[in-house]
Amino acid sequence: LLVSKELGKHLLEAEDLLQKHGLLEADIAAQTERVRALNAAALRFSELEGYQPCDPQIVCNRVNHVQTCLEELGELAGKRRKELEDSRQLWAFFQEMEEAEAWIREKEQILAAKTCGRDLSSVLTLTTKHKSMLGELGNRRALLHQTVKKGEQILAKKRFSPGAIQEKMREVRQRWKKLEEVTGLHQQRLQDALNFFQFSAETDDLVAWLQDTYRIVSSDDFGHDDYSTQALLRKHRAVVEEVEKHRAAILALRKQLALLAPEHRQGVDVQIRVVEVEQLYGEVAEVAVLRQQWLQDALAVYRMFSEVHACEVWLDEKEQWLEKMEVPEELDEVEVVQHRFESLDQEMNSVMGRVLDVNQVVQQLVDGGHPSSEEVRSCQDHLNGRWNRVVELVEQKKTQLSSILKIQNYLLEC
Repeated sequence: LLVSKELGKHLLEAEDLLQKHGLLEADIAAQTERVRALNAAALRFSELEGYQPCDPQIVCNRVNHVQTCLEELGELAGKRRKELEDSRQLWAFFQEMEEAEAWIREKEQILAAKTCGRDLSSVLTLTTKHKSMLGELGNRRALLHQTVKKGEQILAKKRFSPGAIQEKMREVRQRWKKLEEVTGLHQQRLQDALNFFQFSAETDDLVAWLQDTYRIVSSDDFGHDDYSTQALLRKHRAVVEEVEKHRAAILALRKQLALLAPEHRQGVDVQIRVVEVEQLYGEVAEVAVLRQQWLQDALAVYRMFSEVHACEVWLDEKEQWLEKMEVPEELDEVEVVQHRFESLDQEMNSVMGRVLDVNQVVQQLVDGGHPSSEEVRSCQDHLNGRWNRVVELVEQKKTQLSSILKIQNYLLEC
């Protein structure tokens, strides 16, 4: 049993032989105690004095022979155990290698069947699964490294023919290298798909925002008075700031497109999409500028109307006062009226400045092609007419006062 060359043809058989060898070793251990006891008993016969049933030398020789056989048996058992353990190690190595190959084949089939997703959600799901697979790959890589190390240890013992061991390690290493390459390529494809769908999602978000903003900046609501128009202008300026902030994102679209994988960036649809976004942004920016100008013009009109109203209130008051005023004939009363006209001159200088401002605003609106140019021009003509009327009345009253003063001074001289 101990000199048998049968070491097993696979792991299970090697383990079975090793288990049987253990039983044999246990039997040898049991017999060893028995042999030691018998040897001890036999040696006592060699020490007898007087009558000796057997030559003591024969007893000693016999004891030594049995002890030598027992030691040889122990050595054979130890050698047999080492051979069986080496066999088990060899077949364990081959089995681990086969398991590694089976795992590699399974992952190759999975990777071959995997797609890169149809939208952002599916790509993110596949990316998560791929990260999990990368974790498995790392664990399996560590196990494979340990198995290869075992193979190198087996080769170092030179107990078995190295050809099969080296061939198996070479095959598994090649398949593992190919698996890592395929895994890397699939990861790159997933990343390319993720970049593309993220780019598409960001583009869609930009389009949605631009469409909403276009509806806002193309509104025909310009307010109904000074206050409401100012409120609209403040809101519009905030919108214009947002439009300007998005300019960088629009300009970056083509750079982002250039970074996509060729199969994604060369698609006609995605290129058309980018052009559409750029055109839409240009329209939004252009309409936003126009609306801001229209709101400013509307504000200018409402402020002009307000200023005209204030001027006309003053003109109404002075016109009524001038038409009702009678030039006195007494000198004292004439001087009082003259002082009033001096104050009136100061007021008229102030109001004249406001009238000139109104005329300037009207001219700007008319030159700018404001849609209410006719109404604005009519308001301007009406104000200027009222102003000229008051100026004429003032001149008439001043002329009358001057005549009265001349007459009074002449009479005083006389």
